[in-house]
Amino acid sequence: MNIDRRTTAGKRVPMDAMRKTALIAGGLYLITFITSIPALALKGPVLHHVNFILGAGSQTSVIWACLLDVACALAGIGTALALYPVARRHSQTAALGFVASRVVEATIIVVGVISLLSIVTLRQHVAGAAGTDAATLVTTGRSLVAIHNWTFLLGPGLMAGVNGLFLGYVMFKSRLVPRIIPTVGLIGAPIILASATATVFGAFGQTSTWGVLLGFPIALWELSLGVWLVVKGFKPSPITDETTVMSDPPAYRGVAA
Repeated sequence: MNIDRRTTAGKRVPMDAMRKTALIAGGLYLITFITSIPALALKGPVLHHVNFILGAGSQTSVIWACLLDVACALAGIGTALALYPVARRHSQTAALGFVASRVVEATIIVVGVISLLSIVTLRQHVAGAAGTDAATLVTTGRSLVAIHNWTFLLGPGLMAGVNGLFLGYVMFKSRLVPRIIPTVGLIGAPIILASATATVFGAFGQTSTWGVLLGFPIALWELSLGVWLVVKGFKPSPITDETTVMSDPPAYRGVAA
């Protein structure tokens, strides 16, 4: 059924629900990149300076990095919530799996944030206090950094592969976006899962050359999906047609083009 997006007076009907969903989901995907990339750079002082907890390096940059990580975690959950009404029309299981995996990923990221903020608190209130043992404090700081490093591997690393499998499957089967985009995700997901596993066993570091190269396909999948949804939206399909008709005001349903 053709649907005219104009009234009899020639005015256009407001943007339909599917286009709004695509814009929101795509925008949130882009926010995860906008926040996570600078956050990693801003964490440099606490991750690379052994004596950060004693006062070396800037704590302001670390606090900003933690705030950006929280924003990234919330944006990640937002992508799943925004896409759930669309994804469940093709696969309820995959849609729920995507929401669950995003929540797990966000939780792991926040645990890493808490570990870094704990270092900042120790630096502010314990370092330099009378009777404080510097060596013990440094050891505590490095232990908290180790917790963050594991959350960085299991959250944005391992869970990104799980996310890619769930959402990539839905997008590939539904053809809501060009199939090349979810294909990259479905290829990148097992690669990053294998990379994370290899990192756990000490084969190479997550931010090493191998780690970055093996993580590139899943990053490309998420970035290309976000850009496509913002710029183009969903491709026409039975899912989008059904949702559009249901979301239109009654006065515009069934009006011939």
